[in-house]
Amino acid sequence: MYNFAAIDFEIANYRYDSACALGVAFVRNGSVVDLKRYLIRPPTSEFWFTGIHGLTWEDVKDSPTFAEVWRTLVPSLTGLDFLAAHWSSFDRSVLKACCESHGLRPPEQPFVCTVQVARSIWNIRPTRLPDVCRHLDIPLTHHEAGSDATACAHIVIAATQRGWRPSQ
Repeated sequence: MYNFAAIDFEIANYRYDSACALGVAFVRNGSVVDLKRYLIRPPTSEFWFTGIHGLTWEDVKDSPTFAEVWRTLVPSLTGLDFLAAHWSSFDRSVLKACCESHGLRPPEQPFVCTVQVARSIWNIRPTRLPDVCRHLDIPLTHHEAGSDATACAHIVIAATQRGWRPSQ
């Protein structure tokens, strides 16, 4: 069994350092053991994706910055085997941009992409998160960061039960 965290970012605009929400689902021994949800105050008040995730500047203007959130989260990431995300290139890019913007070090764990996992284990197409969740009967409130992160965690758990192993 792997110990990992599944993450999901929502961003305010086209800048990858504009994270406005973060969900992190922690998995130990094949079970989700903790879920952390954060609203984040992005560097600017420009919100272009409210229609997708429902968040506005008013929702996050008094929230902590990414740096403040990250400092509280980093200790929880110690010792994890990997991080998982749906379309991991997006979440990895957001994490990298936010860390760079705040002069922080990104985590060293490799990323697992649950899109690739779903395609390789179940040959699911299309592979949008709602499609994979429907196929695996995983509850989802899409674009709510905590729900998306939890869904990704359950995708990896289900794949592990089918014999999937992360490439090293």
